[in-house]
This record gives sequence, structure tokens and C-alpha cells, in this order.
Amino acid sequence: MNQVVIASNNQGKIKEIKALLADFDVDIRSLKDLGVDINVPETGTTFQENARLKAETLSNQLNMITIADDSGLVVDALNGEPGIFSARYSGPEKNSEKNIKKLLSRLDGVPPEKRTAHFVCVIALSQPGKTTCFAQGRCDGMITTEKRGQNGFGYDPVFLVPDKHLTFAEMGEKDKNEISHRARALQQLRDNWRNWVGTDQ
Repeated sequence: MNQVVIASNNQGKIKEIKALLADFDVDIRSLKDLGVDINVPETGTTFQENARLKAETLSNQLNMITIADDSGLVVDALNGEPGIFSARYSGPEKNSEKNIKKLLSRLDGVPPEKRTAHFVCVIALSQPGKTTCFAQGRCDGMITTEKRGQNGFGYDPVFLVPDKHLTFAEMGEKDKNEISHRARALQQLRDNWRNWVGTDQ
């Protein structure tokens, strides 16, 4: 069984990745599980560049297969904000409540039909001595005018999936993990695992 480390300290993200790969025969470890305290600066200009930076840095330092996720919210009425700065939209402290407050403030007065948005997730798979591979997922939705729901993390309380008439935060973990941007990227990762890693498991 391959041991794989997730290059993240975001506990919500780690929980989702572990849940989505729970039936996959790999030993998923977080940096915390390994007692590793490494923070890779996200200096890239795209989701893919940031995912690559994190995956390759950790893979080289730990000599392990590493997956790194860089994801964010893209709002059309704000010309793509917050984008790659989603976690740090209101400042370097990565405060979700402040991020949501800023987002809703920036969208104040924007009519419902123009509050379109989508989540993007890019996953980089890095292995020592091999070319980094990428998987990508997207989920389209709308930004609500107020927070709804208690589940999830980040912008989930204001991201509405029109087909479901629910925000991510109103969905249970199972329902969100069937349609989310991260779920779709991880499915691509699973589908390509044998070609990228060389084994089924």
C-alpha cells in the first residue's frame, strides 16, 4: 500500500480528501500525522502553480508521494475575485468569517442573476524523480446574500448550488462530496492513479 501525504494544514480540506479516498487502498497521512511543520509560501499566480509548489516541495523534502490541493472561489461579478487569494481575501490570518463578510460587502447590490460563481480545485501529485501530474475539478453555483447552513468550511455557507437549492454548508458531507470541485478533481486523480503512480493501489 502506498503511503501518501497531503501537503496541507487545512483540517477541513484534509478531512474531505481522506473521506473521498477512504475506499482507495492508499495510506493517507497529513503533515500533522507525520509531525511535520512545513509551510510552503503560495507564490504562484494560478491554482496549478500553487498546487505544484506545495506538492513538489513536500515530496522532495519528505521523499514521499505527495498530493497538494489548491482551490478557491471565482466570482464573475468581481472579475474572478477572490480566486487564488480565497483563503487570504481579508488578510493573511485566513479568517473565514472575515472573508465571507468582505465578499458579501463587495457584492452588495448585485442582483441574484449576476451573482454567479464557481469553485475550482487543482490537485498536484508529485513523486520523487517523476513529473508532477494534475487533476482539476469545478463546481458552478451562486453567491447568496447571507450565510446559510452550519456544515463545511470556508465559503461553503454562501455558495449555493442551484440544482440542489442548498448551500454547501446546508448539505451533509456525503451530498457535498458527490458534487464538489474537490470530489471531481479527486475522481480524476483516482482514474489516473495507475498511469501516474504505476500501480492500481
